[in-house]
Amino acid sequence: MTILVTGGAGFIGSNFILEWLNIKDESVINVDKLTYAGNLLNLDAVSNNQNYFFEKADICDFLKISQLFDKYKPRAIIHFAAESHVDRSIQGPSEFINTNILGTFNLLEVVRKKNESSYINNDFRFIHISTDEVYGSLGMEEKPFTEKNQYCPNSPYSASKASSDHLVRSYFKTYRVPSIITNCSNNYGPYQFPEKLIPMVIKNVLQRSTVPIYGDGKNIRDWLYVRDHCQAIIKVLEYGNPGETYNIGGNNEITNLDLVSHIFKEIEKYYHAKDFGFSTYFDLVEFVPDRPGHDKRYAIDSKKIKNDLGWQPKETFESGITKTVKWYLENTSWSSDLRED
Repeated sequence: MTILVTGGAGFIGSNFILEWLNIKDESVINVDKLTYAGNLLNLDAVSNNQNYFFEKADICDFLKISQLFDKYKPRAIIHFAAESHVDRSIQGPSEFINTNILGTFNLLEVVRKKNESSYINNDFRFIHISTDEVYGSLGMEEKPFTEKNQYCPNSPYSASKASSDHLVRSYFKTYRVPSIITNCSNNYGPYQFPEKLIPMVIKNVLQRSTVPIYGDGKNIRDWLYVRDHCQAIIKVLEYGNPGETYNIGGNNEITNLDLVSHIFKEIEKYYHAKDFGFSTYFDLVEFVPDRPGHDKRYAIDSKKIKNDLGWQPKETFESGITKTVKWYLENTSWSSDLRED
């Protein structure tokens, strides 16, 4: 038995593989193009594991993906591979269209053709990892997103993910590809590329660089510790029903400004701001013009996955951010080796 993970050298994908091999005795195939955010160093701990295999491949390459199916005969695809940084999607949306939409289409086409040749059986699963950003922005008094919320994406990134969600749903309805969609809130934890807020703040503090915050810093996000997310995906793979969507959230709504404050407090436990020549780390904060289409608030209602599959997050935001800051401070060499292209 084997599962195939796309984007397994990225942030969430690598954490998923580490979690999978920690608790499962089943092989995992890591298929990754190794773009700027893909890093095989994330998987050093399992590089010699007899159940781990790496294949460098682009999910847009139909022939290569088809050959990998024939070679490994996976019982499931866990599809993480995606361009995910909103700022990059604003600067250059084409890569997001290619990877997130056409790449997902290509994977579905491979599965469809294998399905027509009776290679795929009813036990096969296509787990599509998506985002809460497809639902758009919430007002301050609005209820958290449920699986029934209308899609209303506001950035090229979220629009590309919404499009891929619709493709996955259509292949289930039209071709009976046994697929499941998950929409998660903002992930954080080890191995996250430092263009994202939490590792960026930590890195900039250590380098005594400015910490930019968009607008007034009052945009709200729900934060989900990455290991909790990985455990939720395993639940979905094991017990989820094809054709369903499951929202996965951390139950941790917090403003960007308060988030940065939490990070400063954690860093202060190890390095005092005064030793760096600052009265407080807030001396580094610089409010910058808000980005176009910046969603005000995200919040996830996870009742469905809790009631149907028995999953709920184990980490509070306080426990998760403590672990996360500690990891980055103890692994500064990991960040310094990353390429920025």
